[in-house]
Amino acid sequence: MAYDTLLSDRVREYLATFPELEIEEKQMFRGLAFMVNGKMCVNISGENLMCRFDPILTAELAEKRGFLPMMMKGKEYIGYCYVEPIGVKSKKDLECWINLCLDFNSKAKKSKTRTKK
Repeated sequence: MAYDTLLSDRVREYLATFPELEIEEKQMFRGLAFMVNGKMCVNISGENLMCRFDPILTAELAEKRGFLPMMMKGKEYIGYCYVEPIGVKSKKDLECWINLCLDFNSKAKKSKTRTKK
């Protein structure tokens, strides 16, 4: 699946304003993930921004324009969402979503690394 390269450029440009962060880009979730300090922070999936945020904020964020719950195999993943293009159209809105993800990043656990069999 292709992802929105203009959106990924906008995310990359904003994350570059934080020189203290270790940022790595990886192909993940059929899109492009931005790993911050070794943890998935945001992802570009198709034309949507996928966010990882503090699960406590789920109900509040669900009211924001463009919010879509992240569903996998019929299960909603709390602390993750997709944001449709309308929700990140302005620079201010995009930065707001990324800041929510960055705020949670320091508390988030790293994924377990898989060992090859």
